[in-house]
Amino acid sequence: MADKQKVAARLKRIEGQVRAITRMIEDDAYCIDVLTQISASDKALKSVALLLLDDHLNHCVRTAVTQGGVVADDKLREAEDAIARLVRS
Repeated sequence: MADKQKVAARLKRIEGQVRAITRMIEDDAYCIDVLTQISASDKALKSVALLLLDDHLNHCVRTAVTQGGVVADDKLREAEDAIARLVRS
């Protein structure tokens, strides 16, 4: 994965956000403030998911499509399922 360090850095940042949310709960922070932070963490995770999906499509799926046959069909179905999961979330 070309953006491995970028993804790892984003995930560490998200991990920090989630720890901060835990502290907010422990400190009885205002509910709306907690919900705002949860929303921000959710958006950050979706951003990482889109980066990973883009990488998967441009490398794994592209390679499989050039091979054709069952391998291509499997990778395309796998990508479709992943996109469907992201859209539902």
